[in-house]
Amino acid sequence: MARLPRGVGLLVLSLLSAVHAFYLPGAAPHDYHEGEPVDLFVNALTPMIAGNDNAKLVRSIVGYDYYNPSFHFCQPEGGPRKQPESLGSILFGDRIFNSPYDIKMKENSTCQQLCVENVPPEDAKFINDRIREDYAINWLVDGLPAAEMKEDKRTGELFFDMGFNLGNDEGPYEEMPALHNHYDIVLRYHSPTPDVHRIVGVLVWPTSRGGPQDTSSDGAIDCASSVPPLLLSESQNTTVRYTYRVMWNESSTPWATRWDNYLHIFDPRIHWVSLINAVIVVVFLCLMVSMILLRTVSRDISRYNAIDLSEDVQEDWGWKLVHGEVFRTPQNSTVLSVLVGNGAQLCAMVAVTLVFALLGFLSPSNRGSLATVMMICWTFFGSIGGYISSRVYASLGGTNKRRNSFFTATIMPTVVFAIVFLLDLFLIAAGSSGAVPFGTLLLIIVLWFGISAPLSAVGSYFGSKHGAISNPVRVNQIPRQIPPQPTYLRPWATTILAGILPFGAAFVELYFVLSSLFASRAYYAFGFLALTAALVGLTTATVTILFTYFILCREDYRWHWRAFLTGGGSAFWLLAYGLVYWASRLSLDSFSSTILYFGYLLLLALFDFLITGTIGFLATYWAVRRLYSAIRVD
Repeated sequence: MARLPRGVGLLVLSLLSAVHAFYLPGAAPHDYHEGEPVDLFVNALTPMIAGNDNAKLVRSIVGYDYYNPSFHFCQPEGGPRKQPESLGSILFGDRIFNSPYDIKMKENSTCQQLCVENVPPEDAKFINDRIREDYAINWLVDGLPAAEMKEDKRTGELFFDMGFNLGNDEGPYEEMPALHNHYDIVLRYHSPTPDVHRIVGVLVWPTSRGGPQDTSSDGAIDCASSVPPLLLSESQNTTVRYTYRVMWNESSTPWATRWDNYLHIFDPRIHWVSLINAVIVVVFLCLMVSMILLRTVSRDISRYNAIDLSEDVQEDWGWKLVHGEVFRTPQNSTVLSVLVGNGAQLCAMVAVTLVFALLGFLSPSNRGSLATVMMICWTFFGSIGGYISSRVYASLGGTNKRRNSFFTATIMPTVVFAIVFLLDLFLIAAGSSGAVPFGTLLLIIVLWFGISAPLSAVGSYFGSKHGAISNPVRVNQIPRQIPPQPTYLRPWATTILAGILPFGAAFVELYFVLSSLFASRAYYAFGFLALTAALVGLTTATVTILFTYFILCREDYRWHWRAFLTGGGSAFWLLAYGLVYWASRLSLDSFSSTILYFGYLLLLALFDFLITGTIGFLATYWAVRRLYSAIRVD
């Protein structure tokens, strides 16, 4: 992605026209009057990635506080003050503070000195390492992130790339990076009325200005003359003078569509082609499975029922042969029901979150709103998890309902919290701002164990009252012997084979999701994401039913765990793709970054396994009941 020169960018800035898009509710506009102070907030520094095919690899996934003493950024009078943040914003690593920048609405300023800092050699090495790792500075003005204007080489469109580089390590500065110590801040505003102004864009062109860093005797500051870049010495102290300039530019972009320039979709044809291919594959698969099952099963049912009505005594064969075993209680039914209950809770959370996102309630102005909604939904949908788990447990023949209810409410939160806590320790050891504060961890404990667990118990109570789902056939007292199975129907084989199609429907969107999580790339294509999720769910259900029919025809009645494992097979491919992404798009130098990446990847795979496994199990349970309720058994 080519970065526009500052002069060209300033010229093009006034020519940009508004981009039509839907209005994202959730944040009220702030009306400014001329001369009114405009606050500039600073956020954590994060690694960034370029936007072309030959993009530099992400070398770290650890964020740092803006006011980390090693950076030596200028601090406001009285010290930095932390700004209130949502739960989701904190979990995603936002650490927002006030800043010393003096900005007033529609008042251009000449070159202003912010402060002069003395950087020792050890801190110079720290800053140079962060520049080599492509760290970006993140500012916020009226809820909008500061960005650099860039051009999409594929489409020629101009867009705002969130964040701007801490320094420059390209070309002649590859060996010794140059620190950006001057910022040209361009603020775009729209005036719905002559005396009311609203901020609709924040652009920053950072530059590195070396030469004398002390203020001249007459107090004049020159930000326009040509000077060599500022290189931080790693052997002696370096004086750094931070300066900035503010320019206001009127724009025709209304406040309601101000995010359109930021939420740029790189080559949307990739999304559409992937989605259309996935739809074709899913439709073909569903038609094929439907034809096989409907024609084969209908013929089997007609033959079985005809045999029952005839006077000749003939032995059953195929899937009817195991009608007395198919609803036998599986091994570890408590574990299975707990997994299904937690998977149902996650399914409900994902579905409701996507609905909110599609309706536009998760405005990007409300930082962390996505994670906040997910946490709230997970907490209050504990009742769904308890209800589903209790009914499945009763239907599988379980009798210890209290133990099942307790495990459903506690096992999953405990495992997730333990993983997050361990990853948090690595973040603390790395000095990262992404480490979740102790108070936030206590809040999560209260949400999960103080609200979600009691709601899960309530759901389990009502699930127990409704009782087990009646089975259409009786279970024999003595289990029959299972014949040897072919290799392709063994558990590990069906899990791997069945996961290919659901993963194939989602792997393109998965790339963009991983780039958003680990490469600080904005992702807001929730329409594509919702359609992809629907296709994955439909494919998972269809494939799991098909493989279950195959194993029943081979007289293997142990379908309960097989259905859950087969449905969750896409998690295996998610892990494999995560390894490919790590090898091809990441170049994590530190041990902490590597552990963090694989820890988060493990959590994603675990959630995917629970969600798709639950979809596969419930769909198969419905199909098996329909299948055996259609035959006549003596």
